[in-house]
Formats: sequence, C-alpha cells, structure tokens
Amino acid sequence: MRHNQKTSTFEPEKFEDHYEAALTELIDQKCSGKPIAAKAGENVVDLMDALKRSIANDRRAEPAKGKKPRKAAAEQKEMLLPISGKRAAKAEAKKDKPAASRARKRT
Repeated sequence: MRHNQKTSTFEPEKFEDHYEAALTELIDQKCSGKPIAAKAGENVVDLMDALKRSIANDRRAEPAKGKKPRKAAAEQKEMLLPISGKRAAKAEAKKDKPAASRARKRT
C-alpha cells in the first residue's frame, strides 16, 4: 500500500545531482588556481585524542579486583603438604630399580 503511494515515474530533467555540482565547482576552483579549503564537518572527532583520553581515564580508574584465593580451614592444615608430581615419582622409581641388562640371553 505504501509502496504505491511513493511510486512515480522518473523524470531526469527534474533530477539534480548535488555531488556532481559540488565536484564541478571544486574542479573549477582548482583549475583557476584558487586555494581549496576542506570543509569541516559538524560532528568530527579526532580519534587519537579520544584514544589518549580513554587510556588516561583507564589509568586513573581503580584496578579491577581479581578473585582472592580461598583460605584453608584450621582442620585442613595437615593436608597442605607439598606433593611431588608424576615426573618426580617416576624418577624415584627408576632410582630404586636396578638397571636391566640389554645383553641377549642365550638359551
């Protein structure tokens, strides 16, 4: 329904290309030797300044609080003994065993 309301025939003589007009004016200025000044936009943000402000704000903010390790209960103190890993246990086992002979036994 709305599509039918907005539909009409295209009349090229009524169409005005604003981009083409601005580009033609810029080319004419350049050909005549006039200095060309860039037009400043309304909402232009300097990204480097914004980044520097953001970094400065992060440094001033308090550091994030991480997780604190749990404290052991009083009755668990006897369980907090150092435990050697698997590699240390294998090394001890090899020390206890006599070296096996690689020589081939004849029967």
